[in-house]
Amino acid sequence: MISEKLKGVILKELKLDDFYFQDSTTASMVPGWDSLNHAKIIMAVEEAYGIRLRTLEIIRLKNVGELQKLVDNKLK
Repeated sequence: MISEKLKGVILKELKLDDFYFQDSTTASMVPGWDSLNHAKIIMAVEEAYGIRLRTLEIIRLKNVGELQKLVDNKLK
């Protein structure tokens, strides 16, 4: 399940009022989530959570659910 915090970070970076995220939601399903905004979202997530994501970890992400799991694991 996608946390409200992660959802808020993504929505803020994409300048969207709202979007229904599921674990299986991919970047291509979200309006405005292109490669440039992907980089901005990753940087914003790192800042919001005080974590660092490695390039290989980012490349392996397939959907928002996997991003949430990665963030959760970094916070443990």
